[in-house]
Amino acid sequence: MKKKLSCVASVMLAVSLTACSGGGQETTTAAPETTETSAPEQTTKAAEEETTAAEAGGLTAGTYTASKGGMNGDVTVEVVTDDSSIVSVTVTDNQETPGIGSPLVDGVKEGTVPTVSIPAAIVENQSVAVDAVAGATITSAAIKSAVEDCLTQAGANVDDWKTEVEKEPGKEIEMDADVIVVGGGGAGLAAAISASENGAKVIVVEKNGAVGGDTLVCGAIYNNPDEELQSKVEMSDAVKKTLEAGIAVDPVDDAHKELINTVSEEWKQHQADGKTTLFDSDAWFTLQTYNGGDNVADLELVKVLCDNAVEGYEWIKGLGMEFNDTIGQGAGSLWQRTHTSTKPMGTGFISTYVENIAKDDNIEMLTSTTATGLIQDDSGRVVGVEAEDVNGNTYKFQASKGVVLATGGFAANSKMVNDNNTTGKWNDLSKVPTTNRFGCSQGDGILMAQDIGAALYQMEQIQLLYLGNVKDGGLTKYPARCVNGTDQEIFINKNGERFVREDGRRDEICLQVLAQPDAMFYFLESADGDYTDVETALTADGFTFKEMEEQGYIIIADTLEEMAEKLGCDAETLKATVDTFNASVDSGEDEFGRTLYSIKLENGPWVATPRQACVHHTMGGVKIDTEGRVLKEDGTPIEGLVAAGEITGGIHGANRLGGNAVVDTVVFGKLAGETVTK
Repeated sequence: MKKKLSCVASVMLAVSLTACSGGGQETTTAAPETTETSAPEQTTKAAEEETTAAEAGGLTAGTYTASKGGMNGDVTVEVVTDDSSIVSVTVTDNQETPGIGSPLVDGVKEGTVPTVSIPAAIVENQSVAVDAVAGATITSAAIKSAVEDCLTQAGANVDDWKTEVEKEPGKEIEMDADVIVVGGGGAGLAAAISASENGAKVIVVEKNGAVGGDTLVCGAIYNNPDEELQSKVEMSDAVKKTLEAGIAVDPVDDAHKELINTVSEEWKQHQADGKTTLFDSDAWFTLQTYNGGDNVADLELVKVLCDNAVEGYEWIKGLGMEFNDTIGQGAGSLWQRTHTSTKPMGTGFISTYVENIAKDDNIEMLTSTTATGLIQDDSGRVVGVEAEDVNGNTYKFQASKGVVLATGGFAANSKMVNDNNTTGKWNDLSKVPTTNRFGCSQGDGILMAQDIGAALYQMEQIQLLYLGNVKDGGLTKYPARCVNGTDQEIFINKNGERFVREDGRRDEICLQVLAQPDAMFYFLESADGDYTDVETALTADGFTFKEMEEQGYIIIADTLEEMAEKLGCDAETLKATVDTFNASVDSGEDEFGRTLYSIKLENGPWVATPRQACVHHTMGGVKIDTEGRVLKEDGTPIEGLVAAGEITGGIHGANRLGGNAVVDTVVFGKLAGETVTK
């Protein structure tokens, strides 16, 4: 049986990570071994034990615990020592993100996560000077800092336990496969499984300690027409206006005109059949995606995305992915065709892929291994990938069939964002946070492809998202309705006033958010919607509302007056805002043009979630054709090179609809696996 995952991240030289430590409150407790004696005897015995401990390594045998602030809260560590060594280190409690800071799937290795690997490395090397896990430096730092605290409790001089860990000289390693996939996010893992389904042997190369990429921290929503679920939704007159406006636009060319005509005919037939439930079709999905991107995307790529969304949905469900059994309208998705994962954030998608790969002898994953370049033969065909790992080993991966690039976009690369921010839509973005993980979305794959002559397409198209928390911009710790419950909330500024239509485009909402006081706003929800009990409700990433309130991510109040006091706005203004909105629910006419309603906001408790607009997605990247092949400037394909996911350009145009990114990873990831094996 082949080893399923090569976890090449091991211990290197010490890395100073003090600046990365989280903001959780520090707590320490100790339980050293003691015996009862009289006071003079205690003094003499303590001095003798101290001398003995110092000679043996400066430790007093015992069990010690300490907690330090990680990414999502305190990470608690238990350290057991004898009088000369660290016997064990265990992370006993943490709230770190599954697949990044903590294990994603019990019993299945998806890479190196710090809550497992850092304790093991410390015990093995008897040193806290072990390497952080790539992509999880804050969690790594918290664990090491907590262990240092425990060693201090044990009477040690911590500096004595920071011996640099020796490592063997790096080796040159060659590995062969049919397909090399660069990037272990959603698109890369989909491509790997698809290629394997088509008979290929696959190696996945991932630079972070574990696979998952930014898909792990996505909103977990997937768009596609769904006749069964949409048949349970009555189509209101207000929603009809969205459709009627979509087919009333002026076409930009004959292909656009043909698409509009197709949707118009489908809509007429829907009405002629006497249907009153929600209308949808592949063509309407395509038209909304194209119109919503300001008609600048490659319409043929948009058709591939939308025409194959249902097939992709069924494919990933066939792999074991589970979705809720209701349809919704995700943030910025513009239509009620959004399916939501049953698991927090993007963990459902990645755990589904990981569990399938664990059972597949044709796929091997190497983590903490960074691709540095593409290998071409004399004809220019891409035949492999060069890479290096954290231990200094260098790799040449030979690909007999081809390479799939799935390294993501460049939203976390501030310089690259600013260099390409040329449309005039956004002002200076240099100080705007990102929702993306800094270990991902750096644009490295785009640059690798460009180095061998790949054409870049629509690099100037950059998207902001209004779901970033106001602490660090992360797409975390918000009530579930914020991402897939637009019909059940309103957006208010610090003055307690609405300022935008909540069911509108992401770019239009973000522009308005940036214009508000302090460039932030609140999602305001009541107990009239999906949840009525804030004591049992959970955020989209699985935290209790109480935890989030304590950490300052949400505000809870029993009455609007109390909420106004907590937000620091005028109570009468806030009440008038809510009353005006509720009147719009009755009339179907909204001052900001909103068309999606399901409830009035009337009963407490009330929940307000502070958020800001952050750099979220880059719609530009390498140019591809409808089979996912990477193209040169002259429009011809680079043989042996396929790309999928956010690394590509031309699919989403000037504004990506919410929920379409995951569709992109599934549809084009699956397609890339099929294309590269042909």
